[in-house]
Amino acid sequence: MKLAIVGGGSTYTPELIDGFIRLQEELPIEELVLVDTDPARLDLVGGMARRMFARGGHPGRLTTTSDLASGVADADAVLIQLRIGGQDAREQDESWPHDVDCIGQETTGPGGLAKALRTVPVVLRIAEVVRAHAKPDAWIVDFTNPVGIVTRALLQAGHRAVGLCNVAIGFQRRFAAEAGVDADRVTLAHVGLNHLTWERGVFVDGVDTLPRALETRLGELAEEVELAPALLAQLGVIPSYYLRYYYAHDEVLHEQRHAATRAQEVRAIEQELLGIYADAAVDTKPEILEKRGGAFYSEAAIELLIAIRGGTDLPRVVNLRNDGVLPFLPDDHVIEVPARYVGGRFVAEPVAPLPDDISGLIGAVAGYERLALDAAVQGGRDRVLRAMRAHPLVLQHDRAERLTDLLLTANSRFLEWV
Repeated sequence: MKLAIVGGGSTYTPELIDGFIRLQEELPIEELVLVDTDPARLDLVGGMARRMFARGGHPGRLTTTSDLASGVADADAVLIQLRIGGQDAREQDESWPHDVDCIGQETTGPGGLAKALRTVPVVLRIAEVVRAHAKPDAWIVDFTNPVGIVTRALLQAGHRAVGLCNVAIGFQRRFAAEAGVDADRVTLAHVGLNHLTWERGVFVDGVDTLPRALETRLGELAEEVELAPALLAQLGVIPSYYLRYYYAHDEVLHEQRHAATRAQEVRAIEQELLGIYADAAVDTKPEILEKRGGAFYSEAAIELLIAIRGGTDLPRVVNLRNDGVLPFLPDDHVIEVPARYVGGRFVAEPVAPLPDDISGLIGAVAGYERLALDAAVQGGRDRVLRAMRAHPLVLQHDRAERLTDLLLTANSRFLEWV
């Protein structure tokens, strides 16, 4: 198969390369193309990737290009991993909401809206090039945040797309390690929207081990997601780490105001990584890459690509159309649940009815997401304000007005309509 990675100059890419090498028998890649508009990064990451391929004995041809059309030409699948504005824009997303007593986060709340506005138009333009030049049945696999909104934008525009996040596979791998079993023996009852999910069951060989885990390891599980044990005990589920921004908003805001932004931390890690990639003697994934984030990133991507090639029918957690799975959401909304690849498409596993507190929060955030996508596609301050006000972490009109002005000021150079 030919695989193209748009945003191939990302410091994440060697994580993918490492996975392609380790699992080359399961996923035979004849040609891998790294596409990026930053020639300096592309040169460093491309060189590192070639050395890794050579050391790992991968037979595939690896090339780099800044020409999107040639890079995706005749591709079987295209992975998109972009950060429009880089870490500088991320640092703004994590900072200006504090002026209005809101959390600063790159995918959740006001910062997440800013990222969606910057990102969706770019991804849609890329997808049109993929439609024109890749194979007619090529899949677009989106890693670009906010994954749920971006995936819905792609599907709404008629692209063959699926969204992928590493939260679920991180939970699966941790539970498998704790049980001392192979990861494929563990399945999750994972439900929600991207970065708004809950684990309602952890099945090892078909037996749900979550109730027992909550009884015997409640404190440990709560510590992992940095939430109160009493909350997990009452819910009877494990919220993802991103639920902290809702369940412990003020605590998180206080922490953020007294610490460096994540963007500052990542920027320093990236500079160190790029220095390592520049060393012609380095041909293995550096340990510091684990600090960059994206644990099990390569495994999630490879498992998905193997499924698309018909290699397995195991359920994988993906972002896809709702189509009645969550009956309180529109069919065309994008949800994050386990799904199987059947007959050339992803089919979601059934989901048991959700309690009102969880379904209510999902419904509220989904309403915001629809307004955010409308603002990203159509533009206009009024649309941005409506989306901002609809977010459950904002709601108040005056607060939404102030946040909208801050967002537009910080992002004016990325928004064509401003």
